[in-house]
Amino acid sequence: MKNILFSAMLSVCMIFSIAHSSKAQQRPNIVVLFVDDLGWADLGYRNSLFETPNIDQLSEDGLDFERAYIASPSCSPSRASILTGKEPVRIGMVRHIIEEDNKMAYLKEGYNMWRKDPVQMPSINHLPLEEITYAERLKEFGYYNMFIGKWHSGTDKYHPIHQGFDAQYGTSNYGHPKGYYQPFFGKGNPLSNIGDDQYLTDVLTDEAERFISSYHKNKPFMLNLWYYNVHGPHHGRKDLVDKYKAKGMDSKYAEYGAMVEAMDESVGRVRAALEKKGIADNTVILFTSDQGGYFTNYPLRGKKNGGYTLNEGGARVPFIMYYPGLTKPGTKCHIPIQTLDVYPTLVEIASGKDQKDKQINGVSLMPLLKGEALNKRALYFLRSYEDQYSAIIEGDWKLIKYHSGNVQLYNVKEDMGEVSNLVFVYPKKTKELKKKLDAWEVEAVPDFTNSLSN
Repeated sequence: MKNILFSAMLSVCMIFSIAHSSKAQQRPNIVVLFVDDLGWADLGYRNSLFETPNIDQLSEDGLDFERAYIASPSCSPSRASILTGKEPVRIGMVRHIIEEDNKMAYLKEGYNMWRKDPVQMPSINHLPLEEITYAERLKEFGYYNMFIGKWHSGTDKYHPIHQGFDAQYGTSNYGHPKGYYQPFFGKGNPLSNIGDDQYLTDVLTDEAERFISSYHKNKPFMLNLWYYNVHGPHHGRKDLVDKYKAKGMDSKYAEYGAMVEAMDESVGRVRAALEKKGIADNTVILFTSDQGGYFTNYPLRGKKNGGYTLNEGGARVPFIMYYPGLTKPGTKCHIPIQTLDVYPTLVEIASGKDQKDKQINGVSLMPLLKGEALNKRALYFLRSYEDQYSAIIEGDWKLIKYHSGNVQLYNVKEDMGEVSNLVFVYPKKTKELKKKLDAWEVEAVPDFTNSLSN
């Protein structure tokens, strides 16, 4: 098989293309590792309190996107956007899917209503089956799609096997487990046969290893391992908790540290399984999180809750992509991207062609992997829980809006902690970005979101 040599070139992300091996010229397998509530700063190479040697190594091996964001940082919208490539508000999903007994919200005509939402915007309570997922597209290109873990995009009839995946394992109707040791879930526990001494993250990883080691189909696969970790309740694996208490962390934070390390071990086990199978050189790995963490996200401001989720600590997430034979080890990219870019990227990887879907808002990241530039664009954000509700990022600039009329402007390149509000320092930039955000809201927010609030 003829080798293809890409010319080395310096891009805005300092990425070089290199020669493909014979295996890398085939359609690659794909592994998507999606963590729940892992903060941008909660990795060993950014915070020495945490021990994540396997993710640190993945960062060294691949391309680390330093400014990756979630269009609507919350469990279900983040999943809808990564699956469909669409801004979640366009699907009508501006909050996480709730269960009927949720005290903070209630259901109304298939939508959930958040009791403290200042504008009472309805949010659809499942991912509609008519939406096109990347799994459905990859199936068209001959991929076998496996799903393991957290779904939180609807109950049984909306589960992965109805959204383009060929099989699923460990998928419940819940947004988080009851515990990381049995009983993992209450009603409808999909893992009720697992022993009491087994840790949930390890159980899911066992299945991922089994899938990789036993895979024999004459077609590429896409494995999605979507962790329940590190979402609460914060139950660390028992053999790891004392290590983090010894670092001076309080009890709950030490449990969280142990959860992070257990998840990191899982990443290492998946990579080892690919190596043992002999397919590591022909498997693309993507690692990211669905929103910022529950604990401190210093040096970033904000977290997954507390009214500042659209700040960097809630909306910025880890994002690493390793494409053997294409990504140059240890490269960093500082161009803002969103996880809705995953859909077109995977479609292009699977098909070998520019993706042509018109319904998506994301763009393929393959140009960055190839050493090319992306066209300049603005990123938009919206969630509907509290006063802070929408934002726009364009280059180094970020503007955040509140229902109460407050507006904040930050240069997040120079001020990643969002300490200095520059609204009155740069009134022209404030006006420019607010005008774009206002126009996007009018265009993107579906009309039906107002029809149920009367």
